[in-house]
Amino acid sequence: MSEIPAGLESLSYCFAGGRPAGAFAPVLVGVVGSGNLEVMLESTGSDGCEVQVQTSAHGFGAIWQAVVEDFRERHPVGGVRVSINDMGATPAVVSLRLDQALAELQGGRP
Repeated sequence: MSEIPAGLESLSYCFAGGRPAGAFAPVLVGVVGSGNLEVMLESTGSDGCEVQVQTSAHGFGAIWQAVVEDFRERHPVGGVRVSINDMGATPAVVSLRLDQALAELQGGRP
């Protein structure tokens, strides 16, 4: 049986290398709700960056990929798992939440 609730689309992206984030406590920003999302960062101990997306909006894989790749280009961190739980947020809100999570990880520094 799948761990993904019915009605959600699951997307995964992996990026090699990056600046090691080191060990850190999980970071959570945002709230899952109508038109919003939450982002959680977790330390993996690896050198790459994994992004897992659970979204209620089907068929937007190319847009998700563009948003995730833009985030990765601006913030090439490694050793991080990014989990995104989405309820129809716009790409601008996704980028904002990703930036907020990384700023929280870095102690408020962008």
